[in-house]
Amino acid sequence: MAPIAASLAKVGGNTLISRVLGFVRDLVVARVFGADAATDAFFVAFRIPNLMRRLFAEGAFALAFVPVLSEYRTRRGPQELRGFVDDVAGTLGLVLIAVTAVGVLAAPLLVLAFAPGFADNPGQQVLATDMLRLTFPYLLFISLTALAGGILNTFGHFGVPAFTPVLLNLALIAAALWLAPLLERPIVALAWGVLIAGIAQLAFQVPFLVRLGLLPRPRVNWKDPGVRRILGLMGPAVLGVSVGQINMLLSTLLASFLAAGSISWLYYADRLMEFPLGILGAAVGTVILPKLSREHSGETPAAFSATLDWALRWVLVLGLPASLGLLLLAGPLFATLFHSETFTARDVDMAALALMAYGPGVFGFLAVKVLAPGYYARQQARAPVRMAIAALALNMVLSLALMGPLGHAGLALATTLAALFNAALLLRGLMGEGIYRPEPGWARLLIQAAGAGLVMGLVLYLGSPGTAAWLPLGTWARALQLLGWIGVGGLAYGLTLLALGLRPRHLLGPGGRG
Repeated sequence: MAPIAASLAKVGGNTLISRVLGFVRDLVVARVFGADAATDAFFVAFRIPNLMRRLFAEGAFALAFVPVLSEYRTRRGPQELRGFVDDVAGTLGLVLIAVTAVGVLAAPLLVLAFAPGFADNPGQQVLATDMLRLTFPYLLFISLTALAGGILNTFGHFGVPAFTPVLLNLALIAAALWLAPLLERPIVALAWGVLIAGIAQLAFQVPFLVRLGLLPRPRVNWKDPGVRRILGLMGPAVLGVSVGQINMLLSTLLASFLAAGSISWLYYADRLMEFPLGILGAAVGTVILPKLSREHSGETPAAFSATLDWALRWVLVLGLPASLGLLLLAGPLFATLFHSETFTARDVDMAALALMAYGPGVFGFLAVKVLAPGYYARQQARAPVRMAIAALALNMVLSLALMGPLGHAGLALATTLAALFNAALLLRGLMGEGIYRPEPGWARLLIQAAGAGLVMGLVLYLGSPGTAAWLPLGTWARALQLLGWIGVGGLAYGLTLLALGLRPRHLLGPGGRG
């Protein structure tokens, strides 16, 4: 197997473990707490630092830090490299401490800003504020974890950072099952779980940095040229790569004005959509950013374009069945994973509508994860920022237009359309500059994927029963039936691809060379 494919498999495998445990986590939370005003309060308290994590730590910071670190590794000596890591750690740490302090003190204002609809329910607002004061420090620990992960990824140690999110899922499961019954307000246990997870995730990566000889000795140095370059890239990168997360935040804000449970329905639908994004999108994005950065530093534009081409082929081949599966099995997924006395049949139907609207967005979100590094690996941020602003504007207009007639599902659909629009702009920009030149074979691949998608779609649409038929079944019967239909759909898709001439070796490495 080609090195890049092996790295992708390692990251994807560990991410798969994390996503499966994430499903278990959401299943436990849904069955223990249901979908009501209290869970809405927690999801707001969790989404605020989690959004900032994705925007700044794993989003903007990673895209700014990894290319500069790769350049230091390629063109500088070991002493300069270690000094750069020390300066980044100290400067970033100081900023994070200040931001965390402000966030904890300003928690009531943040809740009002991110969920203004809570103002009509003082109890819900107070609950969200109390939990936000526990969850906000998560940003400090997870951002330092992202720093450690960026170092490990740059040096080819992809498995450890990919496994680290497992600890968050384990902490939240433990909090829901064992800590919640001990508290006066059980839902607050989840906030404690988030805080504990942040500390555990950072501690987990320390031994691997020690083994690599790059455990930071933090020192604040604003004058370090590498630190200055990272700071200069981070500002634009926040919008350039994280437009999808900002759109999710906008959906949360507007959903706070809709029926109780709307935020939770959107959250659970987003979690199911994140499954393919995590396995493929995060894996491909994590692997190609250091590779693209090295290819740019080594001045090999043909290899740079080939890496983008390879990643986009994966987006098509795996993004299509993921979108179809979420669209056609939305009801069965929620009926199987979440339906209980607290997560009612109505909750299943409402959450399924959101997932159906999110489904086609898998293409957009996956493509952004692949295409945005094509800019940031070259330390160029202005173009993706302009594109992100355009996508944000479109999302705001569509959200306001669709939330009236379609409710929370309209918010999900607006997010999907904005993501697809952003991906199209990024692709057009890379091709217009001549940075990405599609390699031969795309027309044939499009026909192969479309034919396989058509067969899979017909099999699931005509064969799988409606949501109402799933609800009376027992838990294990629903699970076995769902796995069966997922297997049937995947088998139909895979066999059709093989019948149409696509082989695994065509996707092993850039250019299909393996």
